[in-house]
Amino acid sequence: MSVVARQGFKYSLIGYFGFLLGTISAIFIFPYDMEFYGKLRYIMPTAEMLLPIVVFGLSFSNVKFFHQTQKDGKNQNFLWLSLVGILFNFLLFCVLFFLFFHFFPQFKSLQLWKMKLLILPLILVMGLSAIFNKYISNFKRIVVPNIFENIFPKIANLGAFSLFFFLGVSEKGSYGFFLGMFILSFVGYIFYANKLEKIKPDFSTDYIRTDRLWKEVLNYSFYGFLGNIGNYIAFRVDNFMIGEFLNFEENGVYSIILSILSFTLIPQMGLFNISAPIINKTIAEGEFEELDRFHKKTSLTLFFLGAVLFSCILVGFPYLTTFIKNGEQLRQAEPVVWILGIAMIFDLATGFNGHIISLSKHYRFNIVIMLFLAITTIVLNYLFLTKTQFGIIGIAMATAISLTLFNMIKIYFNYVKFKVFPLTIEMMYVLIICTLAITLAIMFPVTKSNLLNLLYKPGFVLLVIFGANHVMKIFPIENYLNKKFFKSLFKF
Repeated sequence: MSVVARQGFKYSLIGYFGFLLGTISAIFIFPYDMEFYGKLRYIMPTAEMLLPIVVFGLSFSNVKFFHQTQKDGKNQNFLWLSLVGILFNFLLFCVLFFLFFHFFPQFKSLQLWKMKLLILPLILVMGLSAIFNKYISNFKRIVVPNIFENIFPKIANLGAFSLFFFLGVSEKGSYGFFLGMFILSFVGYIFYANKLEKIKPDFSTDYIRTDRLWKEVLNYSFYGFLGNIGNYIAFRVDNFMIGEFLNFEENGVYSIILSILSFTLIPQMGLFNISAPIINKTIAEGEFEELDRFHKKTSLTLFFLGAVLFSCILVGFPYLTTFIKNGEQLRQAEPVVWILGIAMIFDLATGFNGHIISLSKHYRFNIVIMLFLAITTIVLNYLFLTKTQFGIIGIAMATAISLTLFNMIKIYFNYVKFKVFPLTIEMMYVLIICTLAITLAIMFPVTKSNLLNLLYKPGFVLLVIFGANHVMKIFPIENYLNKKFFKSLFKF
């Protein structure tokens, strides 16, 4: 078994384990104290939102220029200079951070200022870790970095919450554990990188100045910075703005709903790694008809499976909340499930639009639309929070609108440039069937047992969808759920 296949299989296992750990914790543990969980869900997304400013694309440059620097025997020199760059950027960021609050003291009421002693160190540790994460990936080792990147943060959340709520540790002590897990992961990165190749500190600037290589690195890093900051802001700003404009309790409720809805994204986790090289190959060879066929096929797969899972969530959510501590708060926020879920299903229907763009010569356009998404999301969130009384429902509406516009722009761009289009008539059939199944399930009588309701209503939805699909032959599910497929799961 090749290194790539072995690493890919282990990577997937860890990815699914991390997903289950995070989701189960969010549903059955974190609801015990929505406010403290809301604080935890404010800290990390806020740090991640500011992280690209400190990293400034240097992590991507450690991949882009690795083969060149390794050939010249200067890959570790490049690594150490990148780490120095992170430290310099962090110090500059801190100076600007404190100057801003010094000259504009009215903003010191922000939670960002109040939690600065936790958020700022977290940004530094995450920035240094980001460099090692990308550096290690050059050795075709992605499993251990995936543990540090995905499992450790979930343990940090779960551990800090458990210490605070179940063991009575103070908030400061729990935050100390939270930050400590990230420091531990950073130390782990160093030890693992040293295991792959003996680390030798080298701070010389002679190589980077040769043929003005620094200019090329800076230019590439800047594009990485633009794309990265747009991505982080667009998908982390919700938790930040809820924490600032509403309260941490609402932030906890919103985060738990997101965790439940993330079930619809399970099909996407495996398909991305499979599809990326195929998309890259078809674009490189100019086989756009094949690309269109593949795009439609994968989009239908993602949409069908996502729609099935979402339909089950919709009819089962009211009864699931009865088994969750403080579930009534989640029940009151049910419109968030509908609004965000519909936007996420449309996102799945558009398939790998973004990957087609990023793997083509038009990759810079991804930066433009990502910044558009970030700005639109911020503006809409602000308007809904300050001009309406919708609360987290308004946040959901803002996110849904900006994400839908984002996907529509990508659909149009790919159709004009590559003549590929993800949406098909089969998706309309799936939509009609799922709507019918949801409507009937909601209309069906409610029993006195919430457990029975939780089981039989989603079960009925599955029966209707798969029954109609069997008759209408919309999606070839037999090609996936068969004996050969299940056997392949155990072939390592």
